[in-house]
Amino acid sequence: MMAGMLTMLLFSLLFTQAAPTPADRDAIRQTALDYIEGFYDGSAERMTRALHPDLAKRIVRVDPATGKARLDHMGAETLIGMAKAREVRPTPKDKQQKDVTILDVYGNAATVKVVANDWIDYLHIAKFDGRWVIVNVL
Repeated sequence: MMAGMLTMLLFSLLFTQAAPTPADRDAIRQTALDYIEGFYDGSAERMTRALHPDLAKRIVRVDPATGKARLDHMGAETLIGMAKAREVRPTPKDKQQKDVTILDVYGNAATVKVVANDWIDYLHIAKFDGRWVIVNVL
């Protein structure tokens, strides 16, 4: 009986994750906002802050001529460059849709949905060296 209770206690200590703190949830939300607002506002600084250098963004695109789908890839440098290019013509504030929904947080990983003007991005955000950064986008 005592061995069973000890086993259950050890199991719960090893495999139970604490709920995310309000500070973590705020940081996750801010990371998503730095990403989308950095794009809209043409802020390479905010985009850089939001992304892990090894970020992978994937987009399914359909060729209208053939109807065939392909998977396009972008990295952090491309997204930062896109933000910087928009610096001279940012999206007007009244045209910026940026609905952020934190779908799940477990340990040092989070999944976030960002609804923008013409698209939806699903972000995987990880706590890396004490900072929440985007590592994957679909």
